[in-house]
Formats: sequence, structure tokens, C-alpha cells
Amino acid sequence: MEPSPRTQFLAGVRDLLPILLGVLPFGLIYGLAAVTAGIPPLQAFLMSSVVFSGSAQIAATQLIANGALTSVVIFSIVVVNLRHVMYSAAIAPHFKNLSTRWKTFLAYLLTDEAFAMTVTRFNQNPDMPHKGWYFFGAGMALWVTWQASTAVGVFAGGQIPASWSLDFTIALTFLALSVPSIRDKSTATAAVVGGVAAILLRGMPFQLGLVTAALLGIAAGVGVDRWAH
Repeated sequence: MEPSPRTQFLAGVRDLLPILLGVLPFGLIYGLAAVTAGIPPLQAFLMSSVVFSGSAQIAATQLIANGALTSVVIFSIVVVNLRHVMYSAAIAPHFKNLSTRWKTFLAYLLTDEAFAMTVTRFNQNPDMPHKGWYFFGAGMALWVTWQASTAVGVFAGGQIPASWSLDFTIALTFLALSVPSIRDKSTATAAVVGGVAAILLRGMPFQLGLVTAALLGIAAGVGVDRWAH
């Protein structure tokens, strides 16, 4: 008997549950960082709904805290989220029969975790029915968890003593997200060049050091990849 859309939706939710344990503290950290940066609580919470990208939100929060220009903040978010272009290209063949409206909605739910889980499942079972509903379940599980955890960080973060100094956890979170993606010479080169450049260029005006370092890291990684092939 073929699984129903509801069954596939619940399967997506169930498969993503273990990953959500790591999303909870990440959302809490973002909420705390946003409030500490001086972003009004309601705006900080709404950013989670509009942007819905943990790494981009934390990067934007740090730039805002340092007084970066709005244009720099927006450009940084775009650069950080460029990986979603590759995610979309990889998963698009599985959704080719869906309507444009349905695909647009699923694109909003596209995240690192949802992509990794669903594309692996789809590749293992190419004829899997109702793939859109499975992705919908995985994406919504992550969306609800992210909104809830950021709300706690934003609206209850003031109850956490300042002496706890949780700022360092943001850097640890970025390391946890970055290290698993270093798989070959090109990605290692991009990480090293980007990291060193970020340190050397931290004094650039308008907080452009982070953006410049990211672009240099990407360029170095692409260069090594082309040289190797």
C-alpha cells in the first residue's frame, strides 16, 4: 500500500527529530546575541521567520552589534546563504512534477539539516511517493523548533546572568557547522584562507573584513578545485 501524504509528512518530522536537539541551543544563542546587540526583541524574533537561517542570522547580528552598514549586513546574508543555490540544484529533480507555488513554499523551508536528511532519503529511494510532503514535514519540524528556541532566547534571555558569558558559544557553533564541510583540498583551502583573512582584515571599515574574507576563501577554494581537475 502506497504511503499517504500525511504518512510521509509524519515520516519527515520523525526522521529530523534527532537533529533538532542541536537546533535548540543554536536558536537560544541567536536570541541572546540579538538582544545583546541591541536589536528590539520583536524584530529579533521576526528575523527568524523572515530570514530563517541560523548562520546568516548570527552573522548579521554580529555585524549589527559592531555598527556595520545595512548594505553590508544584507550582502553578508546573501554570501552566507549562497550554498542554498547548490542545495536547490541538487534537490530540484525530485520536485520537478510539483507546482510552482508548492516548490516556492518548500524553498522557504530549505535548510542545511532538511536538505541533508531529505536528499539522502530521496537518493536511497528514487521512486518514493509524495516527496514534497516528506520534505514539508522535515522542514516544518525544523521551522517550529527554530522559532520556539529563538523566542526563548529573545524574550527570556534577560533572565540568564551576564556572568555566564555565552558569547563564545557563537564561535563554537560556527566551528561545529564548518568543520564537517571540510572534505578535500579545496574546502580546506577555503577554510584556511577565509579564517586567516578574517583575522588579518578585522580592522577594515564598516565591518567589511568578514565579507572580504569570505570572498577570498571562496576564490581560493574554487582556484584549488580547478587546478586539481
